[in-house]
Amino acid sequence: MGILDEDVARVRDSADLVALVSEHLALKRVGARYRGLCPFHQEKTPSFYVNPELAVYHCFGCGVSGDAITFVRELEHLDFVEAVERLAGRSGIQLRYDDKRTTQDRSRKTRLSEAVGAAIDEYHRLLLDSPDAGLARRYLRSRGFDGDAVRRFKLGWSPDDWDSLSRTLQKKGYKREDLVDAGLAFVNRVNKLQDQFRKRLMFPIYDSRGEPAGFGGRALDGDGPKYKNSPENLLYKKSGLLYGLNWAKADVVAQGQVIVCEGYTDVMAFALAGVPNAVATCGTALTDDHVRSLKNLARKVVLAYDADAAGQGAAEKWYGWEAQYDIEVRVANLPDGKDPGDLWPDGAEALRNSVETARAYLMFRIERAMARYDLDSIEGRGRAGDAVAQIIAEHPSEFTRDQYVMETALQLKGNEDSLRVAVINAQGKARSPQQSERPRYETPEYEDRPRIPPRRPIDRRELDLLRWAIHEPEMVADWLDAELFGDPTAREVFVLLAQSATFREALDASEGEARDVLERLAVEEPVGDGEPATIAARLLVNAVEPRGSELLKRLIDGDDERATEVNRTLDELAHGREVGDWTTAESAARRLVGWVVL
Repeated sequence: MGILDEDVARVRDSADLVALVSEHLALKRVGARYRGLCPFHQEKTPSFYVNPELAVYHCFGCGVSGDAITFVRELEHLDFVEAVERLAGRSGIQLRYDDKRTTQDRSRKTRLSEAVGAAIDEYHRLLLDSPDAGLARRYLRSRGFDGDAVRRFKLGWSPDDWDSLSRTLQKKGYKREDLVDAGLAFVNRVNKLQDQFRKRLMFPIYDSRGEPAGFGGRALDGDGPKYKNSPENLLYKKSGLLYGLNWAKADVVAQGQVIVCEGYTDVMAFALAGVPNAVATCGTALTDDHVRSLKNLARKVVLAYDADAAGQGAAEKWYGWEAQYDIEVRVANLPDGKDPGDLWPDGAEALRNSVETARAYLMFRIERAMARYDLDSIEGRGRAGDAVAQIIAEHPSEFTRDQYVMETALQLKGNEDSLRVAVINAQGKARSPQQSERPRYETPEYEDRPRIPPRRPIDRRELDLLRWAIHEPEMVADWLDAELFGDPTAREVFVLLAQSATFREALDASEGEARDVLERLAVEEPVGDGEPATIAARLLVNAVEPRGSELLKRLIDGDDERATEVNRTLDELAHGREVGDWTTAESAARRLVGWVVL
């Protein structure tokens, strides 16, 4: 099930690609195109071009290309439907889906998100203005968060009332079922609407696109559970949501690193300390869904948990994720018993330093284990060695295990071989008799994919023909034919253009190398250094001469008497080209077209 093709086309056609791209980088007009520094790779010389007329972009540095939908997908790491929905929202287009139920569900989801957004605004207003919220304001000040922080993260306060929010939102036009389905209220035993949150500091939670999804509410007076989250619903699925990802995404991508915290105030603390790439789980442990979404944004994951929580995590889970998703897990260097929010009142430097000095997960566990023993005594070092061997044995990589054996043996003033044997013994105890000797983790599937061979270059003369066919087709329309292209990709591109009413139609029908060529040529302007008639003649000569030479060889090999006439015409063409007599050269080329194009 997806968005109707005609609605996708409406969204694409309505998007102002130059305006969209300009929100993320500075563009400078160069001729009929725009140029800027590519947002998808680091560069000092601009190689990213936008063609506003054909609504496509291409980077000659890293090779990325596409349209408005592709740009939003790649830059914001959305799937196709999410990107189209994002652009539709910008243009005020109501999308339809190829399934009536899906259309209804999407419309319903939009309505519920609007209701949560209205609740965020109301709770935020109460935190700023209501006398009832004094407890929350005092708590925030005690944690080092001022009014600017409250406004930046849109914090709120749910009042000490049974149905205050429900009454307010119903007056704004939201129905009873809207509030229940959005997780903002529930129907109590006497069939009355009751607010889901009461007397709590409210942390609004958005999805990765920045759409309102739900809340995390913190109790401040010990009444009820410390934290309460929105119930699971169409918007709020805690196994896939990460607090702060909507704000942090761009910095996560730019730095290639994400910091994962346990609490909402931890994320706030990092952001205010100048470390804006932090996120937090929403009332749950980190899940496969979380890691899958994060690995698309960054390959380095720093766990900013307090030391006990990080050390108690299931090592096999982290190692499994490292192997499966090709990520590197590190642990922030936080003092024992402290989380990031605890450090924030003392200043930003400690928070920044905790990330800069983060240690690899295995090293963190080894250091924690050795800290429990007296390393000044032989017995203490022995017990530490046994504990460390157990920890090293859990890592799936033999090479990594051996590296840690060598480093740890040095710290314990022991023999490498002795520790290596202890690790092997620990592995044997951990492995059940039924288990085979195969690696404990599958090789990531991307390693099994065949390598794509480098693409061979297309003859520049054929590329030039296609460039003119795209931008000024009248220059070549009366003679250009698929048979004049020797390169199969160039020929495929021409056929797509010839069979399509518009460039967009040709692009939509293309794939692989042909699509890459179309997108690249769309941002390149054809260059002509003479009168239009001379340019047209030169294009014709450049197209026909190589094919004419191939034809002559076939005729000679076949002892065909027509070879003499073709050879004479080719000589005439070549002479006209060499002396700059383009009228003569063009005349000969047009005669050759009749021979080449059967």
